[in-house]
Amino acid sequence: MPARPTALALLALLLPLAASARPLAPEDWYAFREVSDLAIAPDGAEVAYLVSRYERATDQSRAALWRVPWRGGAPRQLTHGLDVSHPGYSPDGHFISFLAAPPKSTRVQLWLVPRHGGAPRRVSQVTGVIDDYAWSADNRHVVLVMHEDPPPNTPHVIDGMYFKVERRGYIDAAARRHLYRLDVRSGQLSSLHADPSQEQVRPAVSPDGRWVAYVQRSFDEGALQARDTLYLLESRPGAEPRRLTQVSSPNRQRLRFAPDGRSLALLTGDEPRYNSYINDEAAVLDLASGALRPLTHELDRQVYSPVFSDDGAALILAVEDDGYQYPARVPLAGGALERLGGAMVVDELVSAAGHTAVLSTSDRSPPEVFALEAGQLRALSAHNAALFGQLDLATLEDVAFRSRDGTEVHGQLLKPAGYRDGERYPALVWIHGGPEGQDDHSLELAGYGPPLERQFFAGHGYVVLAVNYRGSTGRGRAWARAIAGDWGHLEVEDLLAGADFLVERGLADPQRLGIGGWSYGGILTDYTIASDTRFKAAISGAGSANQTAMFGADEYIVAYTAEVGLPWRDPERWLRLSYPFFHADRIHTPTLFLGGDDDFDVPVAGGEQMYQALRVLGVPSELVVYPNEGHVFTRPSYLVDRWRRLLAWMDRYLK
Repeated sequence: MPARPTALALLALLLPLAASARPLAPEDWYAFREVSDLAIAPDGAEVAYLVSRYERATDQSRAALWRVPWRGGAPRQLTHGLDVSHPGYSPDGHFISFLAAPPKSTRVQLWLVPRHGGAPRRVSQVTGVIDDYAWSADNRHVVLVMHEDPPPNTPHVIDGMYFKVERRGYIDAAARRHLYRLDVRSGQLSSLHADPSQEQVRPAVSPDGRWVAYVQRSFDEGALQARDTLYLLESRPGAEPRRLTQVSSPNRQRLRFAPDGRSLALLTGDEPRYNSYINDEAAVLDLASGALRPLTHELDRQVYSPVFSDDGAALILAVEDDGYQYPARVPLAGGALERLGGAMVVDELVSAAGHTAVLSTSDRSPPEVFALEAGQLRALSAHNAALFGQLDLATLEDVAFRSRDGTEVHGQLLKPAGYRDGERYPALVWIHGGPEGQDDHSLELAGYGPPLERQFFAGHGYVVLAVNYRGSTGRGRAWARAIAGDWGHLEVEDLLAGADFLVERGLADPQRLGIGGWSYGGILTDYTIASDTRFKAAISGAGSANQTAMFGADEYIVAYTAEVGLPWRDPERWLRLSYPFFHADRIHTPTLFLGGDDDFDVPVAGGEQMYQALRVLGVPSELVVYPNEGHVFTRPSYLVDRWRRLLAWMDRYLK
């Protein structure tokens, strides 16, 4: 029997010859296929997932449902014409469920499509907005997470501290999410729990279908504590919830019942002061005693996507670690963590019936679906192989250098196509957002993604450096917490040390240095160009510099109150944190500011203020505001336009 090809071998067969290789182009957004949202069948025999396309004709991004056998074979598209989210399998494995709005409607409903073929069928007729769902074990009921859909042109009446969220908008009483029980056959809907002062999210249904575990979140002053309260509710109307425990809110909560239904896997966060620097930890909650047992605290690394092994003796999860994100197994009885793979970046992980599938990416390939077997990846999808086989991508090199105080900083270096030793190039320090997060060996196809943008610039003649500055995750709690309450200090020193590194190694022309980033990357751009004049061009996307003006305008009230303190109690500190704005006269770097006018994460006012400041001072600057876009862009024409502007701005001042 011939040997099964490896993931790299399979992809190599699909890649065209490199003779026609070219750099990434802005118009490639129309050819990207973003793979996401894994789900695995209960028998482990197949995997469902989404493939998003950026359509030129409609100027929209749409996701379709696909499935692929775990043993391998041609993937099959199951939906057409719908924009799909939240795929999942019915407990008996006969159907794949998903959320989508019917044609000519904006109201999302729950749908089923037969696993082995057939037309999708809508099973809900709700008038509210479905955000999430979880199947009950009887295959007849689904727990919906839903909120009201208020009439248009009605005012938002705000009565809570936590009142605005990116993508969701303003959170008044009607927008708070609650639990409902949907009978799949009849379509009958009944309320499970709806405390109007709270919201209930992240449901998980016990293996016997009797219980629903969920997270309850506060919108009053208790929201400032950044705590999630976990409850257990019998899956029937009128049942009274039982409080299980309270944990510090993680970045991405995920509840999963053990196979025997006696315990719950979850993620825990950190105290409010470190809310912006959370390294999510895995824990197990015993439902009878209420005892919460941490499993990864000593690991000192952020974990993702915990699921129970089939025998319930361990958690399988992904671990973020210094530029990578590997799969691992953590025994519940104690003992050493077992790595299930080598140097890889695993974004999502699902497991059933002894089979594990992951969404994995590398610095030369976007996320695709893989089977994980004996620590090795076996490719199940290759939606981007043909396109990326045409591209001349830069090789990523891990680097380390010393910051001003002697601290060792890690990062990744990309050299331009045709790089020649001894020649100096225009160079960019390109900054990831967060600060929670890291630059790694990935190539995400999201609405803004530093790894993809690094490759874009490298393909057009730039040396590009990504710096995992202090405040990033991937190197433990102390590294992430180092900047708590002291923004724009150690991070700037680390970024400047990176620029020094490029010049000292003979890679960068010191007269052609640029800097830029999005979100916290844009904020750090503002901090850096107000601290040092060496950069000849800058791009600040979705950034801010006058942090005092952001208080109450963005969604970071927990960080402000717990980490920094209140502006009227410590105005000197707030002025110090806002130094790019109040010392804008130190900036001489031509700067491009960009943002979406619906951004609730970092409102575009942050860029507008700095743009106005530099214009008053006579510094070359430009402001680009994209209508009806939030923090992460989705409109294809805007994504193309933004890339064109990024490259044109740097070329104008560095070439």
